[in-house]
Amino acid sequence: MFELSKDHEDFRAAVRDFAEKEVDPHVAQWDKDHHLPLDVVAKMGEMGFFGLVVPEAWGGSAETVDGVVQSDFTALCVAIEELGRIDQSIGITLSAGVGLGINPILIFGSDEQRDAWLPDLVAGRRLAGFGLTEPDAGSDAGGTRTSAKREGDEWVINGAKSFITNSGTDITSVVTVTARTGTSDSGRPLISAILVPSGTPGFTVEEPYDKLGWNISDTHGLSFADCRVPASNLLGGEGEGFRQFLKTLDDGRIAISALATGLTQRMLELATDYASTRTAFGRPIGANQGISFQVSDLAVMAETSRLLTYKAAWLKDQADRGQRSSAEVARAASVAKLYTSEAAVSATRIATQVFGGNGFMEEYPVARFYRDAKILEIGEGTSEVQRMVIARHLGLPA
Repeated sequence: MFELSKDHEDFRAAVRDFAEKEVDPHVAQWDKDHHLPLDVVAKMGEMGFFGLVVPEAWGGSAETVDGVVQSDFTALCVAIEELGRIDQSIGITLSAGVGLGINPILIFGSDEQRDAWLPDLVAGRRLAGFGLTEPDAGSDAGGTRTSAKREGDEWVINGAKSFITNSGTDITSVVTVTARTGTSDSGRPLISAILVPSGTPGFTVEEPYDKLGWNISDTHGLSFADCRVPASNLLGGEGEGFRQFLKTLDDGRIAISALATGLTQRMLELATDYASTRTAFGRPIGANQGISFQVSDLAVMAETSRLLTYKAAWLKDQADRGQRSSAEVARAASVAKLYTSEAAVSATRIATQVFGGNGFMEEYPVARFYRDAKILEIGEGTSEVQRMVIARHLGLPA
């Protein structure tokens, strides 16, 4: 559990080579231009990054043994970590493309829905989004206000979504939208997930956000005004949306942990190199205890983040094979997400301090990572939500 397999390490080397050659030389300009390079997304598809958890029947690399899919979530985390080490936006494009785009269809969809959407998503020819967050329903995801009313053989959707990744690119094909579809006998809202293809009348992708960070990542608000889709676009059964998005978020939290780990690792590398070469008072600044202790803290953060992330990923892979419980995965996912995201924010602050005035300049990558880090404590469940989840798993009163 404390060492990845040779196959995983060989895969890491391949992803790192790809990220350093295809992304690193261009990423500063893409960040300035707020440009998501779709040709890079296509290359990621060609290399199989989007298909690591998808069975071969839909173009992925996961084998099926005795009816059980042998998906490799650990390998997906390796890819996200290595991409995130170079750029967080490219990393989240993969993370959201699989965790929020592919997985809901793969896990909860019918074979007909999988046949219709997965091959292009796995190949990187298309991207998909997951419309959960709303202007008045973020951490309170159960407070969804978007509604879907059944009229004959159609769902009629009205409402709005916020901060939806991969929802407005030129290759976005579909967004899974959570909506209220009725009320249970106990008076609770029934939340269902519905597939809404891009270009559907009544489905509007708003202008891209002007964000603090993740400038390369595609992020939009969405609105629905009498948007009609076939009744067959329901994902799973009616009223199952709440359970579906909780499962989706558990997996997503591990992926965000991998993204955060890549960032912290890069801060360690950049700070170590700078502290070894930058001189002041006649010697490298790394010779000063005040600097060396800070860089040492980065090493501890990076190693701890990696251990927590891959423990959670391993549990996820084991649970998919029926060998560990979903509760173990959920707890490990929240522990990993809480620590790694907060460590990443601290790591960028420390690295920027090591760089001094240069750390405040956009020509140095630590500035970009500093801007990118904060969202890690917010997306896929805030740090406060993670502490709530952990407390519940400890048996503390709700």
